[in-house]
Amino acid sequence: MDNLGTIFLSEIVGTFLLLLLGTGVVANVALAKTKGNGGGFLLVNFGWGLAVFAGVTAAYSSGAHLNPAVTVGLAVNDPGSYPIGKVLVYIAGQLIGAFLGAVGTWLAYKQHFDDEPNPANKLGVFSTGPAIRSYGWNLITEILGTFVLVFVVIAFGRGGSADAATPAGLAALGAIPVALLVVGIGASLGGPTGYAINPTRDLGPRIAHFVLPIKGKGSSDWAYSWVPVVGPLVGGAIAGLVAHPLLPLITK
Repeated sequence: MDNLGTIFLSEIVGTFLLLLLGTGVVANVALAKTKGNGGGFLLVNFGWGLAVFAGVTAAYSSGAHLNPAVTVGLAVNDPGSYPIGKVLVYIAGQLIGAFLGAVGTWLAYKQHFDDEPNPANKLGVFSTGPAIRSYGWNLITEILGTFVLVFVVIAFGRGGSADAATPAGLAALGAIPVALLVVGIGASLGGPTGYAINPTRDLGPRIAHFVLPIKGKGSSDWAYSWVPVVGPLVGGAIAGLVAHPLLPLITK
């Protein structure tokens, strides 16, 4: 029987590290007077990839989903292994960890948030936003990016035995391939929306932006907030569904 308490704590720890380092690299690039100010989008891509590496490594005991889209994709692909209660435990841990990671970034960069004059740069640390706002096309971008993430995650795991003892999820794959996958998605498909590809990556920090006493923070842009939640969930579910015919299990 699954230890839901262990899964919950593991997902909090892993997602905390993911968001602390992920939002941290955005803060380093975007905020005033930082050492990394102006470092560019490629630095953000690599920073997020290394954040995934850290989070996946730490959350080994739960399979390191760190992302509701991964959890939903795996549940669609193998519903017998993921009853609804277990899915909700994963997502709850991910949301809490994401919120706490964003708070940690705010604490680390508190003085730089205070000195940054542009509210959009402050919000950009916490949440994604489109380069060209068009909700339908932004949604398609998030669906495609997350489809690639979850489909390849499932593909990574399909090369082993059907009854492998390793936990399902990212930790079963090794952290480095997944980190490189995230860098690749960001470099290729991240331009239109900033590639949330993870509902709690966007929602948890956006809530943190809303509640934290950030000087001159402006709006939390709730009008856009549904896109990086719905898009990744749809993309993950599609990936889990089509993996059955397109990625047949190789048994040994």
